[in-house]
Amino acid sequence: MRISELEGKRVAIWGYGREGRAALAALRWNLPSQPVTVFCSPDEATALEEMQDPALRIEIAVDAEALARHDVVIKSPGISPYASPAADAALEGVRFVSASGLWFAEPAVGRRICVTGTKGKSTTTALLAHLLRAAGKRTALAGNIGMPMLELMDVQPPPEVWAIELSSYQTGEVSDIDVAVVLNLFPEHLDWHGSEARYYADKLALVRRAAPRVAVLNAADPRLVELDVPAATRVLWFNHADGWHLREGSVYRGERRVLDARGLPLPGRHNRLNLCAALAAAEAIGLDAAALAPAALSFRPLPHRLQSLGLRNGVQAVNDSISTTPQSAIAALDCFRGRRIAILVGGYDRGLDWGVFAERLAAEPVTAVVTMGQNGARVYEKLKPLSLGDRFALIEGGEMDEAVKRALQILGNDGVLLLSPGAPSFPRYRDYVERGRHFAKAAGYDPEQISAIPGLGIA
Repeated sequence: MRISELEGKRVAIWGYGREGRAALAALRWNLPSQPVTVFCSPDEATALEEMQDPALRIEIAVDAEALARHDVVIKSPGISPYASPAADAALEGVRFVSASGLWFAEPAVGRRICVTGTKGKSTTTALLAHLLRAAGKRTALAGNIGMPMLELMDVQPPPEVWAIELSSYQTGEVSDIDVAVVLNLFPEHLDWHGSEARYYADKLALVRRAAPRVAVLNAADPRLVELDVPAATRVLWFNHADGWHLREGSVYRGERRVLDARGLPLPGRHNRLNLCAALAAAEAIGLDAAALAPAALSFRPLPHRLQSLGLRNGVQAVNDSISTTPQSAIAALDCFRGRRIAILVGGYDRGLDWGVFAERLAAEPVTAVVTMGQNGARVYEKLKPLSLGDRFALIEGGEMDEAVKRALQILGNDGVLLLSPGAPSFPRYRDYVERGRHFAKAAGYDPEQISAIPGLGIA
């Protein structure tokens, strides 16, 4: 649905976070007198009232009946369409769209490259934007990474290429794209999607439904190997010997060694595979990716993603607050293999199986595991049998400050203090950024210095 099609309809915006604000701004720019209802929190309502917009209605309470008074509801990505009250309102004929969906419905200006995956999508999208800019392309870095595309819709001159990160909440409304990049798939956000099967289906809509001109896929992911790709979509595989892949610490394109990966400012094999995906995406739009590869050496890593905060009293503090699955916590451990590690795990309990994490610790114990958050007790009980015989210290840390204190006591003057929770941050924190900032403060670092995402917007 295009923005112009909203004229004369009963329109609501549900949620006034960044995408909600971008949606309201776009409506006011294109349809200045259009009546709009905003469903929001009391704090957000105060800010909206200060706008003194006579065509704006503000409501705090939201239920199916209130939603059903509207023809179209522009909802925030975090609101599931599969649960009440959205599902109930949909049965009454309400059409739900998102700010991202509105943007994709507008005529394409510039080439669109969309990146998704259970993990690594922010880093890959930022890497891609960095490479495109190194090629002299005016590039927009936007989407789930922290800037809604609607905020950039009327920028002049427009970008030549869009590097867009998409979460599984957003992939269902994508259309008219040049390249879709899918990095990996394993269970996440099951509370939003309702089932593992639906999560995969929603994620893969970026390929199946959007039918991109090129799909860049991970050859090591069995679900992607088996994916039924639209006939008109060409596939470029990465993590495969014929394409962009890793070999003996280097990045290869087929049999050609292109880059010594040891010089990259990104720890871990998974991040080097993210570079392979970004190079494949650049190649997919006709660029000489091999010539661009050395530009990755000047990439500035994103905050809260294996972010080294510094070294203090012999202990390196690493902020991986973006980690929301056990698999991502394992990947973080792999980056510091051979060192003394105290890892902080736990957060919102989505019922994910921590068996894979337990298997990793059984094979390669760490110095200490400190559990915290809503699922901390469950993770503690899962790991307790493994900690017997002093294989590693297992501590119930409670809240962040106590967890950091206990971990530092165990490490003494040597090791890695690693926040890689393997679980979402809410309801204790607003988001993973707030959690990472709290960790930095508890570890003795300035939280104001760690959260800026380099390269957002158009450059």
